[in-house]
Amino acid sequence: MRRITRIATVGIASAALALSATACGGKKSSDTESSKEASAAIAYDVGGRGDQSFNDAAYAGLQKADTELKVKGAEAEPTDGEGEADKVQRLTELARKGNNPVIGVGFAYAPAIKKVAPKFPDTTFGIIDDTSVTGPNIANMVFNEEQGSYLAGVAAAKVSKTGTVGFIGGVEVPLIKKFEAGFTQGVKDTNPNAKVLSQYLTQPPNFDGFSKPDLGKAAAQGQLDQGADVVYAAAGLAGSGAIEAASAKGKWAIGVDSDQYNQAGLTKYKDAILTSVTKDVSDSVFDLIKSVKDGKPTTGEIRYGLDKDGVGLADSNPKYKEMTDVIAAVDKAKADIIAKKITVKTAP
Repeated sequence: MRRITRIATVGIASAALALSATACGGKKSSDTESSKEASAAIAYDVGGRGDQSFNDAAYAGLQKADTELKVKGAEAEPTDGEGEADKVQRLTELARKGNNPVIGVGFAYAPAIKKVAPKFPDTTFGIIDDTSVTGPNIANMVFNEEQGSYLAGVAAAKVSKTGTVGFIGGVEVPLIKKFEAGFTQGVKDTNPNAKVLSQYLTQPPNFDGFSKPDLGKAAAQGQLDQGADVVYAAAGLAGSGAIEAASAKGKWAIGVDSDQYNQAGLTKYKDAILTSVTKDVSDSVFDLIKSVKDGKPTTGEIRYGLDKDGVGLADSNPKYKEMTDVIAAVDKAKADIIAKKITVKTAP
């Protein structure tokens, strides 16, 4: 079967409609339009736009560039079960159409960017969450996920009444291990007697753990049945299932990547979302697009940590804002990490 990559042009007028349609699982009317006017592009990770998390954060950066820089943008969606050749074709197509920069959302794009970037030396290629592929026209946008996850661990340990909390990783890869390591360390440093239940949904090369909510829901239900009263899922779209499970049991969930309390697709469960570990993927996308527009493309490693508010904890839930003791503990931990009094592990 011939595979078709969806490429859409992002415009200011359609921005609000796009977010609404995505929350309902719909697509924009411009999905089949040509991207001739596009000058920046993002190729989505597993789960695509509408995951209420990682990909949606990247999309927000593209929207911001449209609004503030008047830079049009193109989007390209992944296909189910795709291989490296599909990613190579997708990035090549985006670059040939004149988009600059072309950004791969997620470490899975590393092999493809390694092949495509040298063929388009005048195009800047960005990759989020990977430093393995380098080149004179490659920007590596990476985050200290373990630091934000440490803060989530502090919060989880403080609010837990059972002393048992859960961590759910989408796919067992080094990146997600960083989330687990930071979270577990934060929990244990706050309550040495606490128990952390850890589980991964799939093993590579099966990346369903980032895209299937039912997997996250089943894993969370299992942890809740074992006494966990806080569940933190770093699992992309699958994490929404964990949030649903926690909500059904009247327990706490901790979101990831985006401020999931404010995601339209999760409105029904938002009261259960204590906080979210945020990654400033939006600004990383915007900043790279701006650097290209300004004629000074940023390349090499661009790291976002607590010191630059590149990662952190969201406080949108009014209930969280009332937890002054939790907030005080989190603020102290943040200050200690920035001051290097606490070194957060990057592997369990």
